[in-house]
Amino acid sequence: MSPTSTTTAPALGRPPAAHAGWVSCPECGWLLYRKRLDRNLSVCPECDHHLRLSARARIELLVDPGSFAETVSGSGHRDPLIFTDLRDYTDRLQEAARRSGESEAVVVGTAAIGGTAVVVAVMDFGFLGGSMGVEVGRRVSAAAALAVERQLPLITVCASGGARMQEGVFSLFQMARTSAAFAQVREAGLLSVCVLTDPTYGGVSASFATLASVLVGERGAHVGFAGRRVVQETIGADLPSDFQTAEFLLAHGLVDRVETRAELRPVLTRLLALHHGRRGGGGTRPAPAPPQSRAVAGPDPWEVVQRARAVERPTTLDYLASAFDDFVELHGDRAFSDDPAVVGGVASLAGRTVVVIGHEKGHTVRERVARNFGMAHPEGYRKAMRLLGHAETFGLPVVTLVDTPGAHPGPEAEERGQSHAIAEIIQRSSRLRVPIVSVVTGEGGSGGALALCTSDRLLVLENAFLSVISPEGCAAILWRTATAAPTAARAMRLGAAHLRDSGIADAVVPEPAGGAAADVDAAGQALRAALLRHLEELARLDVADLLEARVRRLARIGGGDTQALRAVPTVAQEG
Repeated sequence: MSPTSTTTAPALGRPPAAHAGWVSCPECGWLLYRKRLDRNLSVCPECDHHLRLSARARIELLVDPGSFAETVSGSGHRDPLIFTDLRDYTDRLQEAARRSGESEAVVVGTAAIGGTAVVVAVMDFGFLGGSMGVEVGRRVSAAAALAVERQLPLITVCASGGARMQEGVFSLFQMARTSAAFAQVREAGLLSVCVLTDPTYGGVSASFATLASVLVGERGAHVGFAGRRVVQETIGADLPSDFQTAEFLLAHGLVDRVETRAELRPVLTRLLALHHGRRGGGGTRPAPAPPQSRAVAGPDPWEVVQRARAVERPTTLDYLASAFDDFVELHGDRAFSDDPAVVGGVASLAGRTVVVIGHEKGHTVRERVARNFGMAHPEGYRKAMRLLGHAETFGLPVVTLVDTPGAHPGPEAEERGQSHAIAEIIQRSSRLRVPIVSVVTGEGGSGGALALCTSDRLLVLENAFLSVISPEGCAAILWRTATAAPTAARAMRLGAAHLRDSGIADAVVPEPAGGAAADVDAAGQALRAALLRHLEELARLDVADLLEARVRRLARIGGGDTQALRAVPTVAQEG
């Protein structure tokens, strides 16, 4: 038998056998020693193709050893249409059960992952292509109900060709049934994570598979509504080679992460730990002592602008590494794209779990171009707004790190609703039912910056600024020449001291001698101390008081005697 003579795997999703002890990769055709393939988690060592796994193999891969307990109950009538094509549907069900060893296309139970108790629902493509009929819908909904009843996270693993044709419209409505069940999980404030594996299509992809709080695609998995062949035959268009792959979905903002099979369990463990108020794996660094207070001399505003824009100045990713204990990045707006100018996800800070969102510029020329110099498109702000919703669902405080020249001004941003996106996130922030602490870490340009600093507390680093427009833009409009930018910066009083003295900023976070870039770790520890202090203070407020104080805070800006109206006392220096 030649290495390429077998091109498809049997229904069980196991690699096809070439001869005893050997298998043929369905992607590259190479003959592989079965024991080596098993050790490699059924990932081809030649081409990295992730071969399909049965539901039981998935469970064994993901959960703590010996922790899985299946929850199975009797089912109703399995053949609602008394359907017959070339064979009776009941015969097909019996054959599917015999070949897969399962009674249906999903296995449901309780387990532990990294020591956290969870409910799991894992689909088996070997049972009629993982198609969703009434019984699958019932079991998935039962898993969601069990999660709500026991107040446990829900982990689903999807592998499906879509709805089950033999059950007609009854199958169709399982999309609504499972979607409603997942809505109840979300309303209960419980974490749900869906692992999308190869393949996930049709009614499953258009219902519960994409409704989890976090979506993780397995590398190379094909996920979509209509299959590639259907799309080509319907519209007659050439499709990209990576069309509907997990990597394609990540680039278009439709999943949070793409992981190799070996990394699935570790990332699930971290997500579960972070959402249960435990440190996610970043050590046990104690909270640093508050920095020593020292007067802020109020440097020349144009000098502040230059320092804030310095290429070597720490970015959001630098602070995530130096000030936080663990960070799991979540990607995409779930609608169009993943904007690299905005990074966000779930982080651990001295045992407290927070959602962090920040502008990211990068340092090298290549990084800064890839990150669009920290200028977000509408999808960046919509990703941030999705993360605000995530924080509210799970009762997590929000930290935003602001460093942007402004929102991207190009025609494509206008076409996708830049103004709408900024307005929506400012409005959402103003009524978010969890605390928000914003930190201006570099330059804060116009509405693009304000989108991430509508908050309960606004902190500003010593060499950072916030402005209604860039000094160059102001100079070009009012002085009729951009060369007057230094004059404009001084006229607008750019800098931390003005923000603090006017009551806009609650405190100034000191930087190490020579600026934040001179000692990134020290800058991160100063930021860490400031965040811990303000998060602790805000945690004492109930939701009603939090929202009322936020409204008062915004109303008093520029409204007269701001010092007398300030709800939170401040000092010249943080600490």
